[in-house]
Amino acid sequence: MPKVKTKSGAKKRFKLTGSGKLKRKHAFKSHILTKKETKQKRNLTHMTLVHKSDEKSIKEQLNI
Repeated sequence: MPKVKTKSGAKKRFKLTGSGKLKRKHAFKSHILTKKETKQKRNLTHMTLVHKSDEKSIKEQLNI
């Protein structure tokens, strides 16, 4: 039986926390930043958790 490969896009985007939850970055922070307010850009900087409904599919992609 061959080894199962991890989806390389998922391993770049998600990290596992110590309690087993998934961390992710916010979207909309990569370009076209001139029209966004400073407060919006500052709030998008912080990491957040993946929604519970998406956790199963992401963990399958990461083979967790």
